[in-house]
Amino acid sequence: MKKIFSLIVMISCFSLIGMAQTTPKQKSDSNDILHLINQYSAARDTRDTVLLRQILTHDVDQLVSSGEWRSGIAAATKGMLNSSTSNPGERKLTVEKIKFLGETAALVDARYIITNPDQTQRKMWSSFVVVKPKDTWQIAAIRNMLPTNEN
Repeated sequence: MKKIFSLIVMISCFSLIGMAQTTPKQKSDSNDILHLINQYSAARDTRDTVLLRQILTHDVDQLVSSGEWRSGIAAATKGMLNSSTSNPGERKLTVEKIKFLGETAALVDARYIITNPDQTQRKMWSSFVVVKPKDTWQIAAIRNMLPTNEN
């Protein structure tokens, strides 16, 4: 009986390990998503509204750390540009995790650090909902959070 139970546990563990592995498509999609987040960061830094309009969905929405909601591409783009102007500093996004919700949707969690001109830092989190409506990934939603504990 112990041998059968051990065998069942072992088979279950191997099944779970096999399901947790990343497929080649997910590896490719992960690289594309990392590129998308880098494009977003570059577009913010250079104030490239053309690129922002390519990588954001038309109905994108954004919740920023101040509590402001930006709904739609026009409001999000305008808010991003205004925020970069009124809050100068070096922005850095570092993707920590990509969770695929299906073949055409993923949740991306990133560290978001703004280094102010006086070298102080705002350490935040950003989550992106990314979708692949056709053949390229786009950002559908952004959530920025300033945690009370900055670890």
